[in-house]
Amino acid sequence: MQKTWNNKAWFLVLPVLLLVAFSAAIPLMTVVNYSVQDTFGNNEFFWAGTDWFVQTLHSDRFWEALERNLLFSFIILALEIPLGIFIALNMPKKGIGVPVCLVLMALPLLIPWNVVGTIWQVFGRVDIGLLGHTLEAIGLDYNYVRDPVDAWVTVIVMDVWHWTSLVVLLCYAGLVSIPDAYYQAAKIDGASRWSVFRYIQLPKMKRVLLIAVLLRFMDSFMIYTEPFVVTGGGPGNSTTFLSIDLVKMAVGQFDLGPAAAMSIIYFLIILLLSWIFYTVMTSSDANA
Repeated sequence: MQKTWNNKAWFLVLPVLLLVAFSAAIPLMTVVNYSVQDTFGNNEFFWAGTDWFVQTLHSDRFWEALERNLLFSFIILALEIPLGIFIALNMPKKGIGVPVCLVLMALPLLIPWNVVGTIWQVFGRVDIGLLGHTLEAIGLDYNYVRDPVDAWVTVIVMDVWHWTSLVVLLCYAGLVSIPDAYYQAAKIDGASRWSVFRYIQLPKMKRVLLIAVLLRFMDSFMIYTEPFVVTGGGPGNSTTFLSIDLVKMAVGQFDLGPAAAMSIIYFLIILLLSWIFYTVMTSSDANA
């Protein structure tokens, strides 16, 4: 008997897809238009072709910002994914502790990005901030305003504090969906805790981990508000990521053509890297 598929459900989400496509298409068309033209004001445009793209790809400024972005995203994934899994594994599965832990995990996610940046900007100040003042009191030379290493540590710790909860909640959802029969069988076989994690919990979390990795990569690679509020891209250009550099070029310098070309290249890099992450993780899941 041949199975028939009911595709009527697509009509329910079609209005949303059309709205999203419409709201995304117009800004994208505007950016593409600026990326191939030049303007000197008064709404007068001159054809530039691919000049802005070539200029961007040959710019040391672009590649340095891209290196900072990739390094930051790699550090964030290396910290938040294992930490999120560890916390989710140690959260209670029953009792009053479940809602308490879930609420505590969700609290950082409810804080707006600009507020997170403001909190850590004040928190890290050596004169009035609790963190900065404490570190200075115990003899550590900490100042994220003048030291690039301190600025990087502050931005990374801030992002870990803000977004690890998302990984925790996703992993916890994957863990609670595992039937008790798996654990009972492992207990009968005398499996160690590592074996339970390796052969039961981790395979069952693969799909939610895929979502967590993709979300955290895209968010960390496009980060703007938090580091801009805390460091402004400094000291120097040490925390000037592509997003911050793009805003400086478009708004500060009003170089609309180069900024539009950089934004398109930026967008394509995110798509490419996200596709690579998705392909690698789904192929490993299929082979397993």
